[in-house]
Amino acid sequence: MLLAIDTSIGTSVAVVDRDRGVLAERATSDTRSHAEVIGAYIDECLGEAQVAASALSAVAIGMGPGPFTGLRVGIAAANAFAFGIGRPVVRVVSHDAVAFAELRAGRRDPVLVVSDARRREVYWSTYAAPDSEGLPKRVQGPALTRPDGLEDAVTRLDEYRRVDASEVSAGALGMLAETMHPHGREFAASEPLYLRSPDVTLAKAPKRVTG
Repeated sequence: MLLAIDTSIGTSVAVVDRDRGVLAERATSDTRSHAEVIGAYIDECLGEAQVAASALSAVAIGMGPGPFTGLRVGIAAANAFAFGIGRPVVRVVSHDAVAFAELRAGRRDPVLVVSDARRREVYWSTYAAPDSEGLPKRVQGPALTRPDGLEDAVTRLDEYRRVDASEVSAGALGMLAETMHPHGREFAASEPLYLRSPDVTLAKAPKRVTG
């Protein structure tokens, strides 16, 4: 049983079980309220699922692609919660969860997952038909481009059905993690997929003060 969190677009939290599916889920599409709602969502999901934190085997977290501020709120919450209950963190590419949700809905054709990166850019990933275990097979991405640059960036663009993701379901992300583990699939790396530098950076050297 997993607690799953994704803040790559809005905020989504779920409790999932490999055999029983999604037990509880909360979500908002608001891209500015991650820090305000995530704690309440965790508490509500555990309560609705009637699951004690100690019964969880791990915490699954979406690693993006997504903006710096939103992603770091979810990742920090997942790391803190997992540390508090003495459980590991498993990391999943957020676009993979969108592709997995398409598979769970019975759509098994190749897809192009696109999400808003702001600043007139989009994040994108492409997926072939699922593998023998019913898991998404990422072909390209995640990557960043302007909307009108997809034709140049995506190989064989016309072969993919486009999915514009307005949310990433923590339920789908958690069930993907539950499915990946028994089949020995590799989880995402520890580095978040910001794909661009944060707006605020430290100065290379302090300014000299003259009087």
